[in-house]
Amino acid sequence: MSAITTATTERDVKRRRLAAVREDAGADALVLSSHEALSWYLGGIRTHVSFAGPPVLAVRVAEGGDTLFVSANEADRLIAEELAPADATRVVRVPWFESVVAHARAGAPGGASEARGELVVGEAEVGAHLRAARAALVPEEVDRYRTLGREVAEVLTDVAAELSPLIPERAAAAGLAAGLVARGIDPLVVLVAGEGRLAHRHPLPTESPLGARAMLVVCGRRRGLIANATRWVGAAGGDDARILEVEAAFFAATRPGAHLDGVFAAGCRGYADAGFDPDEWERHHQGGPTGYAGRDPRATAGTRDLVRSPHAFAWNPSAPGAKVEDTVVVTDAGVEVLTVDPRWPTTTVGGIARPVARPFF
Repeated sequence: MSAITTATTERDVKRRRLAAVREDAGADALVLSSHEALSWYLGGIRTHVSFAGPPVLAVRVAEGGDTLFVSANEADRLIAEELAPADATRVVRVPWFESVVAHARAGAPGGASEARGELVVGEAEVGAHLRAARAALVPEEVDRYRTLGREVAEVLTDVAAELSPLIPERAAAAGLAAGLVARGIDPLVVLVAGEGRLAHRHPLPTESPLGARAMLVVCGRRRGLIANATRWVGAAGGDDARILEVEAAFFAATRPGAHLDGVFAAGCRGYADAGFDPDEWERHHQGGPTGYAGRDPRATAGTRDLVRSPHAFAWNPSAPGAKVEDTVVVTDAGVEVLTVDPRWPTTTVGGIARPVARPFF
């Protein structure tokens, strides 16, 4: 019995969305080859062996049905533990030394697609359309995301409760990674900055002690969905309140129907409104939509994607020694924070409970 099954309604919605992508491109078949697209379409299966490696399968989506081209040395495990029963019957085994993507584009040995004159497109040709297809979460995804977000937040609280100024950054990182893995969550990113390294916005952990104030950052993935969160422990920072004001500007602008470039501009204006250097946003990325990729995509002034409903976001405004980040779902009703643990201290900004530094005990 497969460990993961995909609700018929969820898969049907996604199949219809991909049919529209394929039709808009005038293509006979679409090949999915990225972790985010594969996991989204196949119900959250684990498509990796190494986090740094490519997926071990590719999916050819066509009017006649889906075909899964799977690296032969991974096929038995995926069939037994990951794939839905219907997908397991459509597996084509590919020798480990050959490309699953090339086989998916060919459709069969000998390049049958080319011989038949079929147009086959990959993700590079329809990237923006695929992002749009993933953007609006189905109800089952929102439910899974709520559970994931709560558990990621609980891990942060559990680890923070055991920290003290003398503990090394790497020890804190080890606790975070262990807590995530114990819950079946892949630790894609684990960052820790102690008092002496707060100027670094992506602080890979070192042996430095946490000191009086420290930052903890995690990005955890389960069933394809990624929850991103940042927490502070120890003393409060002088810019903590102001960075929450910047985040509130991003939240206020993130509404269904808005274009991402406009949301990004409104959030970046929040820096000056909160008393920061108006160009502070240029010193680090600000986050953006999330879901099956850490940022899907990372927002910039040139990103025209539409905000959908419900749509997952993880904005992360920052300044030297200050940062805030949580994973939220945006709907017509407003912003729902997913990475929430009621044990963590909060303040209310713009009507939303936001985390503050948790003192060492």
